[in-house]
Amino acid sequence: MPNSLYIHIPFCKARCLYCDFYSAIYDGALAFSYCSALVKQIEKLEGKFSTIYIGGGTPTMLDKALLVKIFKALKQFSAPAAEFTIEANPESLNEERIKIFLDSGVNRISIGVQSLNEKKLKKLGRIHDSRQGIRSVEMAAEKGFKNISIDLIFGVWGEGAEDWARDVEEAVRLPVTHISCYSLTYEKGTPLFRAFQGNSVQPLEDEAVAGQYELAIKSLSARGFKLYEVSNFAKEGLRCKHNLNYWANEPYVGLGASAVSYQCGERIRFVSDAADYVRRVNKGEPLAEFREKLSFIKRAKETAAVKIRTSDGIDFQWFKAKTGFDFLKLEGKAMPKLLEYGLIKYKKENNEPIGVCLKRKGFLFCDTVSSAFL
Repeated sequence: MPNSLYIHIPFCKARCLYCDFYSAIYDGALAFSYCSALVKQIEKLEGKFSTIYIGGGTPTMLDKALLVKIFKALKQFSAPAAEFTIEANPESLNEERIKIFLDSGVNRISIGVQSLNEKKLKKLGRIHDSRQGIRSVEMAAEKGFKNISIDLIFGVWGEGAEDWARDVEEAVRLPVTHISCYSLTYEKGTPLFRAFQGNSVQPLEDEAVAGQYELAIKSLSARGFKLYEVSNFAKEGLRCKHNLNYWANEPYVGLGASAVSYQCGERIRFVSDAADYVRRVNKGEPLAEFREKLSFIKRAKETAAVKIRTSDGIDFQWFKAKTGFDFLKLEGKAMPKLLEYGLIKYKKENNEPIGVCLKRKGFLFCDTVSSAFL
């Protein structure tokens, strides 16, 4: 039975240059219809969820009535002491919305700050400024949030090590408990990728990006934010439980346009169009645009590929109990080169291997390790 629920709110005021997630420019009438369709789906859920995550898009684009409508529908499905997260953007977060969140049981907020550098925000096409970013975090803390996460982006073209160091230093002064640091990627189909193809943007060299990542690890660790997944840092006891569920390859339910569900070894992705999603829900038509049934061995390999991303790595006994496969037999061909290249290491007990995890270099080349396991 899945214990995690994700709900996608696709609406944004404007699309960022680098974003390749499905989103749509906010339209009041469509947002109303979309939320009504979401509630219809929510009401068909069964059981309780130990983590609920409302993401986007920009969930804080929704008006008060629509937020209350969704929270009211979700109330019966939230387990006691559940981690309940909502994403927010600085330009649309205000005291009224924060009160609605807290009154509705939301106990974790993730704010898309991205940077506290004015020039960098403009480069990325963000529509908030650094002052709004700072104020949104402070306001969430002042009004009662104890668990506040922010996103930061590094590796932006033209960004020097000192610029990034200043961003990190300013971020840790804020009342936050969790920081996600993402390297800028040039995804096909985005305005940023087209700018790259047109030579109007020159990406940073790999060494410079790696240096910024190393700087983040060092600076954040010194301030009590421990790296627990390739891109995520948290204070003691405040890791994101919802994402840990993903990295353990546990089942989850996704609702909304483009949302993905993973249950009983089957992955389903809903249609990536808000209006089409609404139409299909209202007519009782199938919502899936993609469906994949994974074999047991593919499930095991995917488990290895996602779990290795965490600082805890993979415990051999845990892996066997979860997948039914012996890790070293399953991934025997991949291991020698990964060990030789210094990307992974054995975890040992009484000088005997009990698991495997990334080395410092492995965090820099985690995609390489994950691909090898797949």
